[in-house]
This record gives sequence, structure tokens and C-alpha cells, in this order.
Amino acid sequence: MAAEYTPFGLAPATRAGAVRADGDVQVHRDFVDFVVDGRPLLFRLSDLDAVSPLASDVPPAIFAAQVRGLLLETEAPLPGGRYVIYGCPECEDLGCGAVTAVILRDGDDFVWRDFAWQTGDHADLERNSYQGIGPYRFAGAEYRAALAALLDGPARSRRRVLLIDARTALMARPAAALRAIGVGADIARDAGAVPADELRTYGAVAFGRAVTEEARAAVRRAFADAGADVAEVAGLAPIVPLLVAQVEHALDRGPAERRRLTRLTATRTAADVEVTSACRVRLTAYRLDRLHRTHVHEVFDGVLEPGGHRLALDAKAVKGEAFVVARASGSVLVTAVAHPAPG
Repeated sequence: MAAEYTPFGLAPATRAGAVRADGDVQVHRDFVDFVVDGRPLLFRLSDLDAVSPLASDVPPAIFAAQVRGLLLETEAPLPGGRYVIYGCPECEDLGCGAVTAVILRDGDDFVWRDFAWQTGDHADLERNSYQGIGPYRFAGAEYRAALAALLDGPARSRRRVLLIDARTALMARPAAALRAIGVGADIARDAGAVPADELRTYGAVAFGRAVTEEARAAVRRAFADAGADVAEVAGLAPIVPLLVAQVEHALDRGPAERRRLTRLTATRTAADVEVTSACRVRLTAYRLDRLHRTHVHEVFDGVLEPGGHRLALDAKAVKGEAFVVARASGSVLVTAVAHPAPG
């Protein structure tokens, strides 16, 4: 059992949604992550696509029950005093696999130990334990205060976007795609008729390419007058999976140290990516040809270690107007491909 205390905290986190080129969707999930010794616990589990039980879209009664379970006010849901720490983001079924741990009280302290990957009622520690993860001893007062604060009202991020375009019909497909992954999306020609209370519910505003700078300035003023601080997406490319990625990028406003992906730039020959923890990274290039047809090129799919990485790009795949999307568990970044100025 751990002898030294480990700082415990909580922080909002996101499992970014996506619309893949084949039409499949990955659902957007907002949740509260566990911060252990100043770092999200999920990052210590390498490439794990999962969410904690403290998800913002679960009913309040279930959310409260999860919190009280972590406080040991209710019986453990699994044999051996085990609790689900992270589960499947799509269905939360134990059969899909979950990270579990024994949670117990030692005096006034709380201890998390024996972390394991579990797919049934019982964990096999000999085959599926997480070596090097835990045990962690948390000071009781700090631990209880962090979790009890959630019972007063869990933090819920503003996962809604307002799509602005003079030709609102052009935004119908992007709006449908965003709604399919769990991001609220509304369409308007401008923000003039939108009530202030409604404007404050948006986390981002996205402008179509035909929206003039004067019209954009009017929308910005409307949000400012409503006291709403929103992220902005400009110059949307007419590629639905790319637009979804741009919006997800804009909605992620957490601190850099709590993201897996922190930097992405691209030229015609290479993409530079920086990651904060070992994770699987997928790079996809999108481009429009002269007839405005969409071309998709899978650039890279593999595990990267913490730090900066340069990944080669095929110049043909990113010629003309092109973009690169980088995805890792919980993070997405988008960048336009920089082309050299003609000499």
C-alpha cells in the first residue's frame, strides 16, 4: 500500500467526436477526469479511448450515484471492492473492457490500488494488471472535497455551435453530422435575432466562407454584448469530416498540459506533431481539387512517444487547398497546409 500521499483533483475532459470518411461516427463525450499528481490519470494509460463514469450526459441521479460510490458511501459494483475508473465511451458496457481498481479507506485516507483491465465480473491481476499504475494514497479531506463539489452541480461544457451562413441550406449536412456525434448545432444567417441567454449556451461560432467580415463583426458584437466568450471557426471548407474536426478543435478549450495533442503544423512535405503522452495518433489529409471534389489520404496511424515528431507527407496528397487533421484519444487538431510563396 502506498506510504506517501498523492495529490488528487478533478478536471473537465473531452472524448472528441468524429465523422469518418466512410460515414461512421464517433460520439462526442464530455466527462470529469481524475487528476493524479497533477496529471490526468487517463494519460498514464497510454492509448486508451475511454471516459470516466463521471460523464456529463448521464442522468443526474446516476451521476450522483457514481460520485457517492467513489466516496465509498455505497457498495462496490464489482466483486473484490472494485470500481470502474474508465469505461467504453460508446456504450459503457463492461464487456467492451474497462479499467477498474480497488478503492478502500485507510483511516481518513482513500487508497486506489490493483488497477486492471477487466471485461467480466472478476479481474485477472496476473494477466491484466497495470504495472506501474498506483497504488495511490489520497488525503481524505482533499479527496472528499473534490468529489463532493460535483454533487453541487457537475461542470458541463458548452458543446454547442452556432453555424452562420447567408445560404443556410449549405449548413444542413454539417449540422446533421455534428448532431450525430453529440454536438448541438444550430443554423442562422446572423446572430441579431438570437436571445442573449441562447447565445451564452454556445461554445463556438462557425462562419461559412461567404460570410463577409462586416457580418462576422456583427456576430462577434452580439456574443460580446451577451457576455459570451466563444471560440471562432472561420473559412469552413466544404468537407463534412473536416468541418466536424474544426468544430471539435474549437470546442476544446482546456489547458495544453491536459491535452494529448498540443501542436500541429503542415507543409507540402511534412507534418509536425507534438504529444504530451504516449498515444496512438492518426493523421488524415483532406484536399479539394479544381472541381471542388474531396480527396482523403490517410497519412499516419501509429503510437507516438511524448515530444515532437515530423511525419512525411505525400506532396500530391496535399497539393492545392489542403488540410491535415490529427486525432488522438480525447484530442483533435486541424491545420491548413502551408504552401511556399511563389518565387
